[in-house]
Amino acid sequence: MQAHAQTWWEKASTDEIRHQQSRLLRRYLKLRVIPFVRHYREIFQNNGIRVQDIRTTDDLERLPFTRKEDFENNRDFVVLPEERTLKLQRSSIGLLLRYGPKRAKRLLEREFRPIFLTSTTGRSSRPVPFLYSAYDLDRLQIAGTRLMQICGSRPEYKHVNAFPYAPHLAFWQAHYAGLGFGSFTLSSGGGKTIGTEGNIRFIEKTQADALIGMPTFIYHLMHIAVDEGMHWPHLKTLVLGGEKVPDGMRRKLRKLCAQLDAHPVRILSTYGFTEAKMAWTECGGGHGEENHGFHLYPDMGYMEVIDPESGRRVPEGEPGEIVYTQLDCRGTTVLRYRTGDLVEGGLSYEACPGCGRRCPRLVGRISRVSNIHQLQLDKLKGSLVDFNNLEHLLDDTPSVGAWQLEIRKHNDDPLDVDEIIVHVVPIQDTISHNEMEHTIRERFKKQVEVMPNSVQVHDWDAMRKLQGVGRELKERKVIDHRPQKG
Repeated sequence: MQAHAQTWWEKASTDEIRHQQSRLLRRYLKLRVIPFVRHYREIFQNNGIRVQDIRTTDDLERLPFTRKEDFENNRDFVVLPEERTLKLQRSSIGLLLRYGPKRAKRLLEREFRPIFLTSTTGRSSRPVPFLYSAYDLDRLQIAGTRLMQICGSRPEYKHVNAFPYAPHLAFWQAHYAGLGFGSFTLSSGGGKTIGTEGNIRFIEKTQADALIGMPTFIYHLMHIAVDEGMHWPHLKTLVLGGEKVPDGMRRKLRKLCAQLDAHPVRILSTYGFTEAKMAWTECGGGHGEENHGFHLYPDMGYMEVIDPESGRRVPEGEPGEIVYTQLDCRGTTVLRYRTGDLVEGGLSYEACPGCGRRCPRLVGRISRVSNIHQLQLDKLKGSLVDFNNLEHLLDDTPSVGAWQLEIRKHNDDPLDVDEIIVHVVPIQDTISHNEMEHTIRERFKKQVEVMPNSVQVHDWDAMRKLQGVGRELKERKVIDHRPQKG
């Protein structure tokens, strides 16, 4: 696979990109989705929609949304061809005539047979598996190659993939990115596999140019490396995924990089979700701390941004909820999938100021709808608490080194009021507990409508245990300890 081959959409006009996406959508629906995916075949039939009615990506608005709760029967979303229908397709007949029955059968099995899966994490609901054929794994590798290119990596760079080893997209996207790009990539498996010290030893031994992983885990790795007096002048890039990367976290990571004698270092966030079966990255072609958005691959999927209340598309550059449609996928497939993710700057089709690519971009902060929780903070009146804002508030507090938000019921009584407890570690030992607590309370008072019931100050070791660093697939930064009623 050629790591640096330019793709058609990097210099194409917006009209050309939209024309090509419509062409890919028509072909995908006609040949792979409607004949072989039960859920969407029934959606078309029940809503009186014919395949030929969907001529452009604008026509997708005729389809209902796909939501997380629709995956109760995951098999209904899998491309499962019936042999009789497949044999009638022109493409299958062409394979048979060109290669003969045995090789044609092998090629079709490679395209369609599920051989791999990743899964949702299942924190708020049961885990949902998403299946891949060999065809999909090729696409995952292509997406990873593009991710490396857009990050500004080079084939001679040495990468350490510190995502937790698990059937989750982040680890495998990073793994296949290294394979596709043809660069050295050591997949450590994160803290659960070899521990924090093991990861640090790997980084030291390989003199890694790039670290890939969860921002909280990478932050803790670098903090320990600083404490141990290490020097990583070879470090050039941090590629972070699985959690948001607020500006405050970026500033703290840059400070740690400087303390490790690594500068300048690009700090790039990635965006992905299991249902897309791939991830995207911020542009690595800019300078300084500018963020030009997440670069999408318009030949693989189509993004919409909608008003989360009305469900209608919003104009380019307007905020809203991200909706995703696959354009060329096997295994588990989704059309108009509502991600529950809100993007502040919407979609942009303008050329990227950092690298000049013409691909669409998601611009601005991305946050979860599910991170807005209704907390009953007294028995009479509820307060709407946006935990996305609380996370940014804490990350953007310069004196906070690490934190955890805990929600619990007063006296552990399911019928009593909710309490918010803030656990923090001062970024410097010279900051007193009283000073830390005063700072947190003042920040809450000025920026949000609720106050923490308690601020508890810890040392770094205690915080790592609270967050589950090295034990959990995702470090626990917001945790709900409320008992269930009944």
